[in-house]
Amino acid sequence: MPKQQIDPLFQLIKSISKSEKRNFKLYANRISSDKETKFLQLFDVLDKMDEYNELIILKKAKDIKQSQLPNLKAHLYKQLLTSLRLTQVNHDISISIREQIDHAKVLYNKGLYQQSLRILDKTKTLARKNMKNILVFEIIQFEKLIESQYVTKSIENRAEEITREASQISKTMEGVVFFSNMSIRLYGLYLKVGYVRNEKDMLMVKEFFNTNLLPYDIQTLSFFEKLYLYQSYVWYYLIVQDFLMCYKYAQKWVDLFLTNPEMIPVHTDLYLKGLNNVLVALFYTNHVSTFKKNLRLLRKLETKDQFKHNSNLNILLQMFLFVHRINRHFMEGTFNKGIHLVPKIENFLAEHKVGMDNHRALVFYYKIACLYFGNGQYKEAIKYLNRISDVRDTSLRGDIHCFGRILNLISHYELENTELLEYQIRSTYRFLAKMDDLQEVQKYILRFLRRLSSISPDQLKDELKKSRIDLQKLANDPYEKRAFLYLDIISWLDAKIKNRPVQEVIMEKIEKNKR
Repeated sequence: MPKQQIDPLFQLIKSISKSEKRNFKLYANRISSDKETKFLQLFDVLDKMDEYNELIILKKAKDIKQSQLPNLKAHLYKQLLTSLRLTQVNHDISISIREQIDHAKVLYNKGLYQQSLRILDKTKTLARKNMKNILVFEIIQFEKLIESQYVTKSIENRAEEITREASQISKTMEGVVFFSNMSIRLYGLYLKVGYVRNEKDMLMVKEFFNTNLLPYDIQTLSFFEKLYLYQSYVWYYLIVQDFLMCYKYAQKWVDLFLTNPEMIPVHTDLYLKGLNNVLVALFYTNHVSTFKKNLRLLRKLETKDQFKHNSNLNILLQMFLFVHRINRHFMEGTFNKGIHLVPKIENFLAEHKVGMDNHRALVFYYKIACLYFGNGQYKEAIKYLNRISDVRDTSLRGDIHCFGRILNLISHYELENTELLEYQIRSTYRFLAKMDDLQEVQKYILRFLRRLSSISPDQLKDELKKSRIDLQKLANDPYEKRAFLYLDIISWLDAKIKNRPVQEVIMEKIEKNKR
């Protein structure tokens, strides 16, 4: 899925809902005396298009000349944003606060300083309540400007008060910036390399974390300082594959919101991501009952009001729900039941293809391929694995690119594509070496698959048993176990040895673990 250049205006139009389009039409007609203005014609044409094409635009909007198109697009883009802002002002506290700051600015420009200060004082209280620290700081700076021009008898006390407020919010923001910087850097590292591959990786990540994490007193930290601190720990423990500790800090992340419930509707996206990471950690630690409990909690959010008015929240929620519903089928071994999710996910990806990034798509492709593989539908698995290979940029989620190719090899082996297998093995070996992701597990699997094509049927079971013993040893290695997070090759070998479907073998293991 190569990333295409998309016209920003076209992308914006495709992202808005039917009600937002209706509101825009009403807004546009109010600000124009002519209901058939050219920018509205342009909107109608773009709204009906599946792909952006200027030739079609000029053909269908006959009143628009090519020389007018750039200016009309810019004007339409601006009017759309203005309309959307008016629509969302009652559903987004940040937009609402900024609107009040704008009102105060208008009054200030009119010389109505007292009125401006009254609005700012009320708005500052609202911003503090919702922990919008940057906006609090902006309001305080604005108050300083007004106080420096509007002299009252209480200016001395007011100067001390506003200076103290500025110092306090500045100190809080300094801590938030520090912890958020650390969090985003660790997340960026996770997206690039995934889990630690060797001792060198481990030492690098530990050194980065320990040298950058300054001493802190958790009792004195603000909401956002705690939030970004917990995020940093989540990414760190995720990278080093300590999933119990990852769960501990992901739960702290969620609990922070549960103890400050007023923050959930204000920062729903961050609450959602916390729940997502709780589920990720529970998936890797295989805590099925707790996983299901948290998945139900995530599903309940679908009925909440904020998801009806915010496309970003709705996309995030649906994405997390699809990923973890697939994970639930992995944990239960019900690959055949998980297949029914695929058409829904395909529709979701198609509906949001304009804004969908490669990372999210790669995750879905790999998980869908694993579903089909577990259900014995190897051709379907290869179809989705080829989509991963088609993404040329391997700098993002290189781990998925690497293990996608290994799963592709095993799928071809299952389909007895022996003529392709030798070429595929050489190609995969070169790719893994280039990606610097050629660990012992990957080397062993490649050698094993190469040997299988020359082994006689009567020797096959012994070879499979030997390979299972060897791979089980590697699965206990702290740096080699990473491979088994992506690919349950032990269960596949068990299925081959017993001559049974992979799904049956996994379900049998799950039942044994319950006892």
